[in-house]
Amino acid sequence: MNREHQPHPYLGHRTPIPFAHRGGAAGGIENTAAAFRRAAGLGYRYFETDVHATADGRLVAFHDATLDRLTDAAGRIRDLPWSEVAEARVGGREPLPLFADLLAEFPAARWNVDVKAEAALLPLLGLIREADAWDRVCVGSFSEARVARAARLAGPRLATSYGVRGVLGLRLRSLGVPAFVRAGAVCAQVPVEHAGVRVADRRFFTWAHARGLQVHVWTVNDPDLMGALLDLGADGIMTDHLETLRSVFEARGVWH
Repeated sequence: MNREHQPHPYLGHRTPIPFAHRGGAAGGIENTAAAFRRAAGLGYRYFETDVHATADGRLVAFHDATLDRLTDAAGRIRDLPWSEVAEARVGGREPLPLFADLLAEFPAARWNVDVKAEAALLPLLGLIREADAWDRVCVGSFSEARVARAARLAGPRLATSYGVRGVLGLRLRSLGVPAFVRAGAVCAQVPVEHAGVRVADRRFFTWAHARGLQVHVWTVNDPDLMGALLDLGADGIMTDHLETLRSVFEARGVWH
């Protein structure tokens, strides 16, 4: 097999990998320490989260750019100091965590981190360096430019996935269409389909695997679709419904 990419320690888990998307967003307290504790209690060791930087540079694990939708507070995270963001409560009861605190609380966990804003990138790389968490974090973003910048700044010790433009390049190349694809990423994290066009099909998996790339599919909550993706060769599945994914994996004897 032609391996363009060397295995990264982040991927040191027997595949397929179950990912707790936002700690298990179906519970309504997504991206909180309570959500990740619940995921850990169910046996999950790979967590997906998102990061934003506050006005004073603190790195918060939270999906939205604003507090309005999910918390009892309001405002853009980038415009607020951590002292104000810390008062917000997800679902009216759970505080937003600092990503540094999550890294410390779950030392056995590996994190897939979606960098939601440019201002969060340097604080994230600084935290990974300070915590020596190179083997525990994979950096992704919808922005291919942002994740490519992370890879340039940190070098091969940092695991990265592809942004939207990178996934498009991979898809085109899997179909035999010439396209630029950044070297050095360790995985492709893709939706089942985008804009009505299938992405995660057998041809895509085969092409990616031949080049040493794992393929992780998001966000899958239907058990039949989970099974179909595993049959196609998915190396990881991200889900909001933690018990459902665990049951599918257990039924197939792949829950490790």
